[in-house]
Amino acid sequence: SYSFCTLLRHTKMSFLAPVNWVLEALMIKDVDVDPSEEEAMNSALSWAVLKKQDSACSNTVITVLGEFPSFVKLAAMEAEMLLQRDKEDDTKLEKGIQISIARGVLDPITPPAITKIDVKGKTPDDVTQLILSQLPKSNTAGCVVVLQGMSGTGKGTTGTTLLSKLPNCVTWSNGNVFRSLTLLAATHAKQEGIDLKDNAEKVLTSENVAKWMKMLSFHKTGDKKYDIKIQGLGLDVNVSEVQNTLLKETLVAKNIPTVAEQTQGDVVKFAAAALKQMTDDGMNVILEGRAATVQYVPTPYRFELIMNDSQLLGQRRAAQRVMAGCEMQLASKATSEEIMSLADSLCKKWTQ
Repeated sequence: SYSFCTLLRHTKMSFLAPVNWVLEALMIKDVDVDPSEEEAMNSALSWAVLKKQDSACSNTVITVLGEFPSFVKLAAMEAEMLLQRDKEDDTKLEKGIQISIARGVLDPITPPAITKIDVKGKTPDDVTQLILSQLPKSNTAGCVVVLQGMSGTGKGTTGTTLLSKLPNCVTWSNGNVFRSLTLLAATHAKQEGIDLKDNAEKVLTSENVAKWMKMLSFHKTGDKKYDIKIQGLGLDVNVSEVQNTLLKETLVAKNIPTVAEQTQGDVVKFAAAALKQMTDDGMNVILEGRAATVQYVPTPYRFELIMNDSQLLGQRRAAQRVMAGCEMQLASKATSEEIMSLADSLCKKWTQ
């Protein structure tokens, strides 16, 4: 808590004028702020900081809770889970790529050159500026910017920042391509009266996948926006119209892993063609993903965000969970003490 004099010095309301005589009477001509109090004021986990839910908020959580045993434990757990999950994802993707190579959809390639950026100690703006400095200066020619790296290195935040800086820019995700292809595969299986997951080998043949890929097209709509059209097996829809309904139904969701493993190459080739179509149209496209797949997309503008400090990766992921949990459960007038108390409780709950 702050002393009365410190509080007066940091309060700029008009009521201070009448109390000047009090300070003069006490012979207090100036009040120096204690460095520890100044630091506390600048790093307090206030509601104003919490509601931003950005990298600055994450850094504040780490600063304020960094020595709490509960937070240290959560950060260590998150780091271990993150590394394990990334390893498992890379293994699955590599398996999918090898399946596509065996099917003749993809050719083995030498990984292309990439610029590595160590994000430790850098803000999203710092990382963005480093990337922008290496992109073409033309305002008319489009390009694909590939962002890859481990979970927790800030690819999403950097992509969002780039999106706001680059002209005529969009982001690309393979997610809706996989969902569209899964919808066609699941619809085919349903029409055949069989379960897709139990009959994957029978359903996901090279011939069937090639046929379904021809039912997907990438085109410009009437409002001059690009969209994926699904046309076949009784379906005739644009992805933008069904991405939050039909493509999120259980029939699709439960079968995505099965379909994705067998069709990595098909989706990568579809994406590469779509990205070329957009860049030829003068658009800048941000592509975030794993090295195993994004290496098949032709572009010289490749950046890998790295952070060798796994402890910090865990802290950042733990901070993201804490700040999201606190914002969800607390009212807008919560005090710093209430926020920190809840944060500590959440850390303990999640590490039991």
